[in-house]
Amino acid sequence: MQDEREPAVRQVRTRVVYENPWMIVREDEVERLDGSRGIYGVIDKPDFVVVVPAENGGFHLVEEYRYPIGRRTWSFPQGAMPGRQEAVPEDLARLELAQETGLRAGTLTHLGFLNCSHGTSGQGFNTFLATDLEPGETDREPEEQDMRQRWFPQDEFKALIRDGLITDDSTLAAYALLALHENS
Repeated sequence: MQDEREPAVRQVRTRVVYENPWMIVREDEVERLDGSRGIYGVIDKPDFVVVVPAENGGFHLVEEYRYPIGRRTWSFPQGAMPGRQEAVPEDLARLELAQETGLRAGTLTHLGFLNCSHGTSGQGFNTFLATDLEPGETDREPEEQDMRQRWFPQDEFKALIRDGLITDDSTLAAYALLALHENS
């Protein structure tokens, strides 16, 4: 029986195969429990935040063109610090909300932490519920210049999911954490 503290796969060697200001891609030579060897491709990116700005029975969403999938989609505001910097999750949540929507949260409630793409990356995200919202000016990054923002009642939000206009897994996971929070 395997000791739960012993990793099932152990890194033997690692090498960086690509790096830019947003990520590092590395290839690890690994050894499995049976002694066999193989390789594992890993994407190292810093953790990010997802913010659920809620008021009046609905949510503020942002929409932008997502280059990897070649289309525009709606999502909750989210992001990480530039240059792979670390940040206090609550501070980052306030920053992302203000930058992308112009909204300032009077109250932030931590809903949980989840991993994303855990088969290829160690990256995860903290989810926050933002309430007591005050409007302000946006301060979007150059990559977000086409971003739009809109408030949706919860029924329309659900329709966006059903209609494939929200396909972001982090947004859906954040909504699940919100539902658990509201039902606890």
